[in-house]
Amino acid sequence: MTETKEKRERALVVGVNLNQDLYFEESIEELKNLALACDIEPVGEVVQNLQRPNNTHYVGTGKLTEIRDLIDQEEIDVLIFEDELTPSQIRNLSKHLDIEILDRTRLILDIFANRAQTKEAKMRVEIARLRYALPRLRVENQNFGHQRGGGAINRGAGETKQELKRRKVEDKIAELEQELKNMVKTRQIQRKKRAKSGIPTVALVGYTNAGKSTIMNAMVRKFQEIATEKTVFEKDMLFATLDTSVRHIKFEKGKSILLSDTVGFINKLPHHLVKAFHSTLEEAREADLLLHVVDVASPNHRQHIDVTNETLKEIGAGHIDMAYVYNKIDLVEKNPSNDSEEVLIKLSAKKDIGFESLFDLLKDRLFSDYRRCQLLIPYDQGGEIPYLKEHGTILEISYEDTGTLLDVELRELDFEKYGKFSKE
Repeated sequence: MTETKEKRERALVVGVNLNQDLYFEESIEELKNLALACDIEPVGEVVQNLQRPNNTHYVGTGKLTEIRDLIDQEEIDVLIFEDELTPSQIRNLSKHLDIEILDRTRLILDIFANRAQTKEAKMRVEIARLRYALPRLRVENQNFGHQRGGGAINRGAGETKQELKRRKVEDKIAELEQELKNMVKTRQIQRKKRAKSGIPTVALVGYTNAGKSTIMNAMVRKFQEIATEKTVFEKDMLFATLDTSVRHIKFEKGKSILLSDTVGFINKLPHHLVKAFHSTLEEAREADLLLHVVDVASPNHRQHIDVTNETLKEIGAGHIDMAYVYNKIDLVEKNPSNDSEEVLIKLSAKKDIGFESLFDLLKDRLFSDYRRCQLLIPYDQGGEIPYLKEHGTILEISYEDTGTLLDVELRELDFEKYGKFSKE
């Protein structure tokens, strides 16, 4: 006897195209993909052109009637709205249509909740979900007074219970945020230690599913002896990465970077999530260089670039030096060009194409302060040599009467320290 799969909920997608938005159709398709990621099957859509959403029902009364008819005809279980709905819109729609109401923000929050693996990620998502739910508690309790009889005393009792629930949610948010503070302090200490090391930091940023984790893993495999222990999770799905991962990439002796993989962005990323993950995105805010990864195979990758850049500005990383990395170059027929970005690397992380150009760029941008010199280290100070081997590139070594002569490439910072041994 074969086991039958549980039937998916059937959804009707509803969207308002504000002022003939050029990216509206792609945004609706993206919403459908978000629904599928939540195991909900979108079976139809209703769209309307408006200058602004209807304050009461998001769509006009005519569309509301059309939606009601489609609910019966298509056996719809849930309505999914393109934009974040206000508490009153959810309340009015639920009352008018008697069906479950979801919006884009709720879907993204649910996906984050399902994808979160670590304790910290789970806590951050929970904070975002609670903040989203807080102003909507009234919707969940809208029938409380009716169930109790609807009199003045009962309404008061309902309000009291609602207030208690609100306070409980607020207390839970405060408790989670307090617990996160210790985790943030630990990460800040780690970041300060990395900063003291003088190793350049690079952060991978970009739209969700652009291939950031795949690029990181490709670089780890190229430069780490035991790569399998250091690779990060990668999969062709929305928000595969929620935790910031940092890897030490050693190009050659004395030249290495700290590479971080960050959570992907998306159009209309809920502000609750941006706030919740703000501290984890510090890797981007404090990086020496951002690699803006773009899925060039997407027909709307230009919009993805704009969304990412706007989000970077929102989190305070808009001023960081940036290079654009066009990924999935193997999936496009026409060689993509860029009109506005100053630096563009084209590669395919899956096919291992174009990485040499990326490595050359990193070396040019991050190791330009290196200088070649000759250092004569007295034999009685030979303890300095292991540091120079670790943090510099030894080109030649010989032994003189008075000490060890090194032909070496050093960072300017290290040359200031060891310049006293210079033979020049």
